[in-house]
Parts: sequence; structure tokens; C-alpha cells
Amino acid sequence: MLQISEIRKKKNEIIKKLQIRDFDASTFFDELLNKDNNRRKTQKELDGLLKKINQFSKQIGELYNTGKVDKANILKIECTTIKKRVKILQDEYAKAEKNIQDILVQIPNVPHKSVPKGNCETDNKVIRKSEKKLKLIDNAKPHWELANNYNLIDFELGNKITGSGFPVYIDKGAKLQRALISYFLDKNTEVGYTEYIPPNLVNEASGFGTGQLPDKEGQMYYVSEDNLYLIPTAEVPVTNLFRDVILQKNDLPIKCTAYTPCFRREAGSYGKDVRGLNRLHQFDKVEIVQIQSPENSYDTLENMVSHVANILDNLNLPYRITQLCGGDLGFTSSLTYDFEVYSAGQNKWLEVSSVSNFESYQANRLKLRFKDQNGKINLCHTLNGSALALPRIFAALIENNQTKKGITIPKVLQSYTGFELLN
Repeated sequence: MLQISEIRKKKNEIIKKLQIRDFDASTFFDELLNKDNNRRKTQKELDGLLKKINQFSKQIGELYNTGKVDKANILKIECTTIKKRVKILQDEYAKAEKNIQDILVQIPNVPHKSVPKGNCETDNKVIRKSEKKLKLIDNAKPHWELANNYNLIDFELGNKITGSGFPVYIDKGAKLQRALISYFLDKNTEVGYTEYIPPNLVNEASGFGTGQLPDKEGQMYYVSEDNLYLIPTAEVPVTNLFRDVILQKNDLPIKCTAYTPCFRREAGSYGKDVRGLNRLHQFDKVEIVQIQSPENSYDTLENMVSHVANILDNLNLPYRITQLCGGDLGFTSSLTYDFEVYSAGQNKWLEVSSVSNFESYQANRLKLRFKDQNGKINLCHTLNGSALALPRIFAALIENNQTKKGITIPKVLQSYTGFELLN
């Protein structure tokens, strides 16, 4: 959520930057600043009346002590009148606060200066490709056929138990899935991330803090009786570990990793792009989250991108990194890099990770702050990335490693799986 103080100082600059998203903020800002001006007037009057009440209370006590009861009673009557006005102003102030927040939550984050203009994913900029070259057997198959042939995943069984988008992993398929999760977590903890096992359900405040609510409410599974949401990513519970926290500058950076199942309704998804593991309602993902100071957050973003790239290099998967354009940028993000692995069986690129810097957007919602060396309180910057999302990694891994003898397992996973070949 943007800060009103920043909007006041840099109104025209922010409006121009938000145009990269094809978002016209001018009307929002005019209304916002008008309401904020009224709120300030209310606050000023309220502060003055509260000060007067304190003065009257002191005077009333002194008058009673000196026997001047009549004068004390007159002041009490005047004080009662002021208190009624205070109650009216407090209600007006609370309403103004809510109206201002209702506007702020409709305004997306300001894109970083490097974000290219564009409307959709076709306008994203490819900034790097791995050098891995594929040599596939003739008549290579897509992963849903391989999963069936090698008894790795049963999509129909998941459909029977729950519905489409809820696959059942079986035997060596389940072990390969578990191996990937363990490998990703180990790679993350090796470079200093602390592992967490967070809840898979979060409250409304947590969903609001990281920006899923109200923006993505329709994409989240909701437990109405308990007013809880199934998490769409571990980013939500892990980042909220630090909600309403004031850190010390020397606490930063804070590095967290977590494996969780993730739940997304994916309303409106249909057709060939949702076949097999391409798009699921429940899937596994390992996440990395960092809390950082503003001056170091973009160096941290580059380090996180390099870390994810290293994992994919070790898995020997061909990938490319794209920088998202304004039209494809997530609502809360200032800058996002997507990783896509090449799916040989489908002859297409599949997104497996997004690594983003949210700057202070989430931190402002979360009231996540740090105290610098001078004792000044500042908003932190938050970052997160998938390291990695499992379904499409699994799909690309079995498609790209299919041979006439079976599916070979990358060397880095063999100590986790206990086997070198699926046959």
C-alpha cells in the first residue's frame, strides 16, 4: 500500500510511473488528498479539544479544592459539551481513515524505473537464457502420458476424490516429488535461509498484509465458518510472521524458506494450458522470503535471482529469465523476474518461479518496520520468490529426461530419491 506522505511529495512522478501499468492514478490521488486534507482538519480540531479537556479537568480539580464549586460546575458543563463534540469528531476521523484506506487498496505498487511498458506476457523482456541444449528421443511424450505410463501420477483418481486440479502422486512419483521438496529446502538453508513450517490457513489480516486481499479474493479458497483462507503461497504466512514488528537495523536481512501446499481456485482457467500439471488447484511449492533495508533490497533481489538460477542449473533444466512488463506485473510488486523452464514434451515454456521486490508496499500494510542507527523508524522492504514451484518442474524434468530406457533422474536428486532411473 502506498504512503500518503509519498503521494503528497511525488504525486506527478508516481502518476507517471503508474502509467507503465496502464493505471491512471490521477482521479484516485485527487480524491485521496482531498479526503486526507479533511482528515487533517478533523485531527487538528480533535487535538485542540482534547487539550482543552485536559486543561479544564485540571482547573475543575483546583476550583473544587479551593471551594469554588459554582465555577467548577460551570466548567464541568462546558467540558461535557466539548466531549460530545469530541465523540462526533472521533467518529468522523475513523470514517475518514476507512475511506482513505478503501482508496489506497485500489492503487497498485509503483513500478521500478527499469520495468518496460507493455500490456501482457508477450511484452515481457527475456534477459537471460541458460545454455542447456536438449537432445530428445523421437516421439517424445508430454508429462501426462509419461506420468500414466510410469505410474507416477493419477489425475483421474484425484478427480474422483476431490475434482480436477487435485492430482494424486504415486510410489516413485511421490518419492520424486518429496525429493524435489527436500532438495529445494536444503539448497535454501545452505545459503542462510531459516526454514519454517507455517500454517496453511491464514486470517483476513494476513491476506491483507501481503496484498492477496482484497485484490485476489476470488482466487482464494475461503472457509466461511472460521473466516479463514487457504494459502495461495507460503509468502503469505511467512511474511506475516513479522507483521506489527519493529526490527533493529542489524537484524536485517531476515531470510526465510518454507515448503507448503498451495491452493488456488484458478477461476476461468480452461483448455489445453491446464492439462496435466500445467495448472492445478492444489500444488506444492518451496518459497524464499527476505526482509531487507531499502538501500539493499535490489542487490538482494539480484542475489535471489542468481540463487534460483543456480538450482535450475544443478537440475540441468533449460530455462530463461524474463522481466515482467508493466501490464503483467503483479499488483503488489515493483519489479518481478519470472523463470520459465522449457517443456520438451509440450514444446513450450512453463513458468516455475517469480522473484519480486515489493519495496515498502507490503511492509506498509503489515506495519513491518526497522529502527536505524539514529533511532528513526523506517518501513522495511519485502521480497519473495519461488524456489521452486513443483508441478511444472516435475513436468519438465520427466519430459526432458525421457530416454528409450526410461526417465533419468538428475544426479543432484539421486541421493534423495534412492534411484537413478524411472522404468
